[in-house]
Amino acid sequence: MELSQRVLNRTTLHRQLLLERAGLDARAAVERLVAVQGQEANAPYIGLWSRLAAFTQDDLTSLLYGKQVVRGTMLRATQHLALSDDYLWLRPLMQVPMSRARQAAFGKAMPGVDLEELAKLAREHLTGRTLTRPQIRDLLAERWPDVEPFGLGWSAQSLLPIIHTPPNGTWNQGGATPFTLAEEWLGRALESSPPVERLVTRYLAAYGPAGVMDVQAWSGLTRLKPVMEAMDLAKYRDISGKVLYDLPGAPLVSADTPAPARFLPWFDNLIVAFADRRRMMTDEQRRAVCVGAVIYPTFLIDGTVGGMWDFKDGALVMTPFSPLPSAARDELAVEGARLLAFAGHEGGAIEWRPGS
Repeated sequence: MELSQRVLNRTTLHRQLLLERAGLDARAAVERLVAVQGQEANAPYIGLWSRLAAFTQDDLTSLLYGKQVVRGTMLRATQHLALSDDYLWLRPLMQVPMSRARQAAFGKAMPGVDLEELAKLAREHLTGRTLTRPQIRDLLAERWPDVEPFGLGWSAQSLLPIIHTPPNGTWNQGGATPFTLAEEWLGRALESSPPVERLVTRYLAAYGPAGVMDVQAWSGLTRLKPVMEAMDLAKYRDISGKVLYDLPGAPLVSADTPAPARFLPWFDNLIVAFADRRRMMTDEQRRAVCVGAVIYPTFLIDGTVGGMWDFKDGALVMTPFSPLPSAARDELAVEGARLLAFAGHEGGAIEWRPGS
């Protein structure tokens, strides 16, 4: 069965809670999304606000302080928020891509550093306490004074399961990143050999239907084709003939289903979840939105990316990729006013940049 781009779009929006705001609580929404991009502190809050019928900043902040949700390096060796229960199996699966990313970034800059010794020493420094990133790298630099300190700190983060404790990662809270051992923060051990099939199943439930390369792009894992071929999965094809996998019996959404205006934050899961992102945007738009390691905040019109946005001096500034119909501008203005209020800029101006 061939699936059109519009069916893929509507189905993905439905699974991402973006066709209609869901009545889930914040904990259930984080679980649904597997892990929420957390490279920018406010992004998870805005992403959940766009998806949930009733969500406040305190809803997520309380989960972080209550250790039900944790912030740490996970998918693609980048910062995410995940349920503590999911972190216990997700973080071990990420060790291979995290080690690969560490080697690519710092391998040549750290000649003579024994990684097992580095991990052991970092664990000793962190046992029973929380240190900031500068503190742990300075302690490691005492052992390797001729090695660039930033690489030592990043290596510790990639080799050990590290949690970044609140208030870091809560609304408007950045600053020095704290390091603490995940097992101590959670009081539980990580799983030793979690099945990769669990990750594939959770991904498809939240992002499917999707191809092997999509799952790999989202997770950072490789060689998943034999894994997915061996699983009991439904198979489709997209308009280019690529095989797409899905959970058996998972519903598809009709192409003519209405899709409301939505605002997505920096690094939103929806934008980074696929190798082939044409279900959400054109290749030209992708080049504007995805620049190096940066994923700019976007807004959706009729289910696809219509432009980019940001806050500037308390105003919501929108830059459409092409002129928008008046009905679309009105819909964005209403949703934008709600976003301004959520972000603490109630009554702030809405500005349009060239392209509108």
